[in-house]
Amino acid sequence: QVHVMESGGGLAQAGGSLRLSCAASGSWLSLNTMAWYRQNPEKQRELVASITTEGSTNYADSVKGRFTISRDNTKNTMWLQMNSLKPEDTAVYYCNVEFSVERDTYVYDYDYWGQGTQVAVSS
Repeated sequence: QVHVMESGGGLAQAGGSLRLSCAASGSWLSLNTMAWYRQNPEKQRELVASITTEGSTNYADSVKGRFTISRDNTKNTMWLQMNSLKPEDTAVYYCNVEFSVERDTYVYDYDYWGQGTQVAVSS
């Protein structure tokens, strides 16, 4: 059983900052890539940023240079520092965690979604 707790969303003015956090808990063989996605009513859910266990990162072009993803493997926690926010960053932000479990000598890969946290940026 895996549980994900997101926090840090809210309202910010354009040019401002917010920091999202995602804490994962549960039982797994390994906690793998963690990522932030976002979705607003007008678009499909899109990848914002991801980070591997080793710390390799990937960003959507729209957030490069403004957002920074990080994680602490000892705490199973990931953060998204969002600076220079724009109104188009307004969306529900979802945490996604990929993890592996071992069962009957086989390793199975799963992913789990958080419930989302609202980010609203006013102009």
